[in-house]
Amino acid sequence: MTRLLSHPRRDHVHRPARAGLLQPVAAVLTDRIDDVAVAEAAARIALARRVPLLLIAVMPPHIRQSGLGPASPSVRAILARVGPLHLGYIPEVFHLPAGNGSRLAAAKELLALATRHRAPDLLAARRGPHGLDAFSLIEAAALRGGPYVHAVAPAAWTPLRQNPPAATPVADLPRTRRGNVPR
Repeated sequence: MTRLLSHPRRDHVHRPARAGLLQPVAAVLTDRIDDVAVAEAAARIALARRVPLLLIAVMPPHIRQSGLGPASPSVRAILARVGPLHLGYIPEVFHLPAGNGSRLAAAKELLALATRHRAPDLLAARRGPHGLDAFSLIEAAALRGGPYVHAVAPAAWTPLRQNPPAATPVADLPRTRRGNVPR
């Protein structure tokens, strides 16, 4: 049976972006413990789509902007925190705006940076610096248009040991001169 030409071909092969341009998955790294969960979630999406990661390192406004690029030591320290991702990535630096701008000003600038790289998805932690948490980015994307923003929850904490040590009763602790338990 031959296929009719009026029906588009529906296969599950990933189609490259317009004009052969890659559309990376963006991850916002804010030098917090939540960065690991954000980078891992972004890596899973990028690996499934076979596209690189756009790792956006957020830097505070008081750090010099002139000599700070993707290869600077402070940016490499933020990127090293997420560990080896075993896929290609594009490092980028975003400087928080100086002063007390509106809550959405930083979010709009970050979305513009992701849009310049043609990133259709942006992953951010639920908590973050002023205006760069996932909910501010979602609101800014809804107002100005832009990439789809995913809110990533922090990784669940698991204890290192299975059985915690038994607590020492207060009566067994050594006493000081005044009879109080040392702190």
